[in-house]
Amino acid sequence: MAANPHRVVIVGAGFGGLEATYRLAGAPVEITLIDRRNHHVFQPLLYQVATASLATSEIAWPIRHLMRDRREVTTLFATVSGIDTARRCVLIDDGSEVPYDTLVLATGARHAYFGHDEWEQFAPGLKTLEDATTLRRHILVAFERAERETDPKRRAARLTFVIVGAGPTGVELAGTIAEMAHHTLPGDFRNIDTHKARVVLIEAGPRVLAGFPDELSAYAQASLEKIGVEVVLGQAVTEINRDGVVFGGKLLEAKTRIWAAGVRASPAAEWLGAPHDRAGRVLVEADLTIPGHSEIFAIGDTVSINAWGGKPVPGIAPAAKQQGRHVAETIRARLRGAATGPFRYKHTGSLAQIGKRLAVIDFGRVKLRGAIAWWIWGIAHIYFLIGLRHRLSVALSWLWIYARDQRAARLITQGSSKVV
Repeated sequence: MAANPHRVVIVGAGFGGLEATYRLAGAPVEITLIDRRNHHVFQPLLYQVATASLATSEIAWPIRHLMRDRREVTTLFATVSGIDTARRCVLIDDGSEVPYDTLVLATGARHAYFGHDEWEQFAPGLKTLEDATTLRRHILVAFERAERETDPKRRAARLTFVIVGAGPTGVELAGTIAEMAHHTLPGDFRNIDTHKARVVLIEAGPRVLAGFPDELSAYAQASLEKIGVEVVLGQAVTEINRDGVVFGGKLLEAKTRIWAAGVRASPAAEWLGAPHDRAGRVLVEADLTIPGHSEIFAIGDTVSINAWGGKPVPGIAPAAKQQGRHVAETIRARLRGAATGPFRYKHTGSLAQIGKRLAVIDFGRVKLRGAIAWWIWGIAHIYFLIGLRHRLSVALSWLWIYARDQRAARLITQGSSKVV
């Protein structure tokens, strides 16, 4: 490596940040990879941890382990508090600084409660491993509390699960919770009938899976209802509290409430004073750089860009990986003094699981649903996992669930058994 290598700082070790790091292998650069967590998590399967289908270790990997053979990469377990663009430094919350020549912001997204941040304490979302284990606890504890409850009304509230938002995450959560109640848990309890659990999916829009074609959306709704999910459409939630959820002017009492209705970008736009959309996503240039700062790139859920035939690029893992690849190629080209081009997104398809044998897939001209879509969904997700051990472990877990309706990760951690 050169005596003074080009310093690349990548903030965020999600799909985009890791892809950029991988693609810069062998380039004359010195990379600092910063993340406030010490692991990379496969976010598309977080809901499977939340619903006790997979263990946390099956969908997450220590970042240092992933970078162990990359001597030019320094990994920092730290929280970024800002960017000093004049001095080209990343500011860390402990007062330290990390200088850069090129900066890549891949800082992801957080939950958005549409101006009602107070709802978060009553309806947690799902973005991190901590979120997943918290939701798993809420879901499993609900059945345990119901087992000990003698009042019929309070027991019904314990056994009511409300998911707000019918995008892929909401649909996947609703379907899996319903199947767990109807197929996995019935033999485990003596005082309750888990078949009586209510799973209610609430969507303010006119249909579930709004990003999918109408026919797949209709199939998904019918499939959810067939496995016992109550789908409520065209109803906006107006209040969430410790008793339940208010929509249509009425309170639905539910002790387990899950938010899957919206996200907001990380504070990257605030750090930079950059233009952004209503969700806080940075409005980047065609090459994914920040306006007025060609040395700073932003990718993934952090940005908004119309690079999909004039349409906005979706906030999904393949898009973040493509953006990370583009940034790495642009950095390499700049170091060679070569010309660079705009980012162009290539859509590889949209996938969503409905139940253990049901899924929908939109490949554009080809649309699949049912069992064959479920198998393709599973194979695709296993393929994108890191490492043979994780792929085998997840495959075996899914086959066990498929064959026996058993979820081995039904462990309640954090907290006590005290009834509240």
